[in-house]
Amino acid sequence: MPNTTTESGTKFFSDGVRAMFLSTLAFALANVFVKQVAHLPAMEIVFFRCAFGVIFCYVGLRKANASLKGSNRKLLLMRGLFGTTALYLFFVTVQNIPLASAMTIQYLSPIFTAIIAIFLLKESVKAAQWIFYAISFAGVLFIGQFDLRVSPFYLALGIASAFGSGVAYNLVRTLREREHPLTVVLHFQLVGLIAGFVFTVFNWRTPGGWDWLYLFLIGVFSQLGQIFLTSALQKERAASVAIVNYTGLIYGLLIGWLVFGEAQPIESLAGMILVVVGVVLSVIYSKRRRDVESIESTAG
Repeated sequence: MPNTTTESGTKFFSDGVRAMFLSTLAFALANVFVKQVAHLPAMEIVFFRCAFGVIFCYVGLRKANASLKGSNRKLLLMRGLFGTTALYLFFVTVQNIPLASAMTIQYLSPIFTAIIAIFLLKESVKAAQWIFYAISFAGVLFIGQFDLRVSPFYLALGIASAFGSGVAYNLVRTLREREHPLTVVLHFQLVGLIAGFVFTVFNWRTPGGWDWLYLFLIGVFSQLGQIFLTSALQKERAASVAIVNYTGLIYGLLIGWLVFGEAQPIESLAGMILVVVGVVLSVIYSKRRRDVESIESTAG
């Protein structure tokens, strides 16, 4: 009979890390279609994105026979407010600067996540992890430094979005084992739906032609990304999985170049390599730490 414990222990990627990779891919695809509807107000896109999300969450929760309302209303509302603000600001940057640049700025969020988790979740970050974060962060700065199409205004909006995401990620972790993942996602979508509706009442612009399909795909891929993200953050420590978000920068660079013709200088490729190196080293280090902690916990 096979030893399932040993087999699972040899996995290079944990379930949480794997879920974060899938989340990053889904969000990257959603960003492509956000860019395609750049002529629509960002808050209107938030409205449609969350409208589709509410439907998907409702169906999923009914099938899972899980609670729609949840029991931690205040935390759920805060997660929704910070998540919606971060989402709106990110859509604004995606619409106004190159895709890779917008994603580069957004990938400051793992740094904020790790720092906020120290105070909110009382999680510690080892010195080696800070070094890996610094490597990835240096890669992000290296790319951003050579993208002269980013104005200080949109840079500030992007940083504010990353901070909001960092707070939201930690709130998701706070809700682990308290709420069903889809319940957490549903409340985020409801806040975005209500805020988007209020905005569109006064600033509606009717989508046309392919816009409707693009808006639908934004909803589909965003929902998949949100579900994987929530699952990842409820399975792993916030600082351990949030840095995996950096891999989305690869998607941003490739999609921006192939789909939108947003060429990047050779320095951007060097920055991308730094980001990937930091991510891989972080995953390896976190995996070894889990193995050591597991051995120590059973040694006595």
